[in-house]
Amino acid sequence: MTQFIKDANWRYATKKFDASKKVSAEDLETLKEAIRLSASSYGLQPYKVFIIENPELRAQLQPASWGQSQIVDASQVIVFANMTQFGDDEINAYFDNMTSTRGISIETVQGYKDFMKSKINALSAEAKSNWTAKQTYLALGNLLNAAAELKIDVTPMEGFEADKYNEILGLTEKGLNASVVATIGYRHEEDATQHYAKVRKSTEELFINL
Repeated sequence: MTQFIKDANWRYATKKFDASKKVSAEDLETLKEAIRLSASSYGLQPYKVFIIENPELRAQLQPASWGQSQIVDASQVIVFANMTQFGDDEINAYFDNMTSTRGISIETVQGYKDFMKSKINALSAEAKSNWTAKQTYLALGNLLNAAAELKIDVTPMEGFEADKYNEILGLTEKGLNASVVATIGYRHEEDATQHYAKVRKSTEELFINL
């Protein structure tokens, strides 16, 4: 069994965090780098990631998170916010970054740039928002896996009211929308969930060979 599989078996959606334990600055930087290196459609990373430690702000978010204790007890709350108005400016910035990073001229990638714009700009506003939101889940996956390797607990959360998060964090005026939330920290010894057997479909039921 690989270490990755062992880590995947170790992790679970923590229900009760130990509020006295904090993720170190070094480990937090590792998690941020894991998120930064995540795959995304075209490599565009059409989202922003908010790391929230401020206790007053987290207290405001808790009622908008169905009252879940993880919001205030975890070491940090991470909000993945997808861009709702993704277009030419963001694509241009991506290609500026690409040409600078790779030391190439824009002429060598102009065809790809035009192709990308034609595909993305053709999407409706709703389809574009759905597309950018999906990309945040890829980044969440990287966070889950990197944290498990460090033995840091993560609870991915869809149980929150996005419109209220958007209001509290001022996301709407930034062209952003709270897509998915993750709380990170360390499980409390009283969290009985950590002792439950992991429930997953069998390999035979889940996979279909064609």
